Amino acid sequence: MKFPFKNVALIGKHNAPEIAVPLLRLAEFLTSRGLTVVVDSLTAGNLKDNPYQAMSLEEMGKAVDLAIVLGGDGTMLNIARTLSPCNIPLVGVNQGRLGFLTDLTLDNMLDSITAMLDGKFITEQRLLISARVLRDDVEIFRASAFNEVVVHRNNIGSMIEFEVRIDGEYLYNQRADGLIIATPTGSTAYAMSSGGPILHPGLDVLELVPVCPHTLSNRPLVVKSSSEIEILLHRTGDMSVRFDSHTSYELQLHDKIIVTRLPDTACLLHPAGHSYYHTLREKLLWNQTL
Repeated sequence: MKFPFKNVALIGKHNAPEIAVPLLRLAEFLTSRGLTVVVDSLTAGNLKDNPYQAMSLEEMGKAVDLAIVLGGDGTMLNIARTLSPCNIPLVGVNQGRLGFLTDLTLDNMLDSITAMLDGKFITEQRLLISARVLRDDVEIFRASAFNEVVVHRNNIGSMIEFEVRIDGEYLYNQRADGLIIATPTGSTAYAMSSGGPILHPGLDVLELVPVCPHTLSNRPLVVKSSSEIEILLHRTGDMSVRFDSHTSYELQLHDKIIVTRLPDTACLLHPAGHSYYHTLREKLLWNQTL
């Protein structure tokens, strides 16, 4: 990470024209501070008479010191996957609903970013995962995820059956609607709604959470992040593997999915005084009394 920041990328939620006003206000503020501002190419399409240079995410990875994302967690997930190999720190301004990753608001955006430009921030590294699909022992697809990799059925007619191995050791056979392999970041997403534990983002672990398992004995399992998780499909109809609800791939009987940790991490910047537990209390309404 390069500090002090000199070149800043602004990235808005895709197909959200309402993001134009706060984004241009932020761009003008950053320019007044002497920083060079570039705007994501897709975002620039929502800006009328855009005075700032437009760049693709790939170009930004080589040209900027900081990326500020205006949108929800879904927007941040996509940006983090793309920019993590470049070690570009990310700041999130929440324009969505829950916002576990985008912890600034439009109201406090300028004050918070002013302090961060002055070096008052907390740096956090978040792990990502990758999954490979093998068919007849030949890799046919690969993608990465920030939240989770999910193997799931596409129809509601029948369950799927699969075998799970950890680092080559047989764990179990499972009949269920699917299986979630989640990072600590993803533990507050689909995994949480399926009964998985909430993991602190500083933990170096992954969790396996079955979706509607056809047994009372199966429970979520937490493993070290260096584990190789192998899923072999024994019985399937219409089935896919999904990455952060962003990318998916259709699966066939006897396909093998291998999930591992990526060497790159996503670098998130938070305002000074940021607390993950405060975020949980606020987003999950734990601060409300009955």
